[in-house]
Amino acid sequence: MTTTTDVAAGRFSFGANWSDYADRITDARIAEAEQSLGELLGRPRLDGLRFLDIGCGSGLFSLAARRLGANVHSFDFDHESVACSRHVRDKFWPSDSGWTIEPGSVLDRRYLEGLGQFDVVYAWGVLHHTGDMWTAIDNASQRVAPGGSLVIALYRRTRTCGFWTAEKRFYASASPIIQAAIRIPYQAAYLLRIALSGKNPAAFVRDYSCNRGMTFRNDTHDWLGGYPYESTTPEEVVPFLTARGFKSERLPTLGAGWGFFGTHCDEYVFRRRRGSA
Repeated sequence: MTTTTDVAAGRFSFGANWSDYADRITDARIAEAEQSLGELLGRPRLDGLRFLDIGCGSGLFSLAARRLGANVHSFDFDHESVACSRHVRDKFWPSDSGWTIEPGSVLDRRYLEGLGQFDVVYAWGVLHHTGDMWTAIDNASQRVAPGGSLVIALYRRTRTCGFWTAEKRFYASASPIIQAAIRIPYQAAYLLRIALSGKNPAAFVRDYSCNRGMTFRNDTHDWLGGYPYESTTPEEVVPFLTARGFKSERLPTLGAGWGFFGTHCDEYVFRRRRGSA
């Protein structure tokens, strides 16, 4: 079952962007994803854990979880993302019955209930693109088993979020030529800002995937076109999940800023209290 918010007019083609990025996945980037995931969860291995990847995108972090020993179920509303994740699995971890991938929506409660509960529920930069972020967060949280972890990344609200919502809606529906006419100047201005801060723009682009799991080019395309789009603050997220039986284990440390070049994803890790409903 799909919802009207899932098929919002002008929805950005996330899957096409992930498919373009997937061609650049290397063993080194997989190792970086494994290290990132292990550090995020505070454990070097995930042996035997049940891992749910909501909005799996390229499948890179599903692959990382599987290589760390977890049993993985991945789903994505975007069928191109599903195909991309399957391609990555077949290329780097073939003939594996411990990693399933299928289409699905985090807004579809019946589908989610059929999956059961997991030790780790992972939704990285996904729930704010559903068109119904708070329902998506609530639905994702219900898939966490008692004592399990909810790992999410959500856009931080800034004073320019209204502008970026309009820009994303336009960009997502624009032709590739118009998109390039927006993207190239944006990237140039972004790298100029990096240079003015005293950093090396070339090194910044080269090392970008170490921090974001995506190339600079793919990530700016994702940012400019990522519609639907919502944002929030820790002051909203923490009480929302605390009321649902979760305790925060990792909270954002960066401020919001003005958001002239966009905003960042706040990283959250919550633990579901044992005995919570």
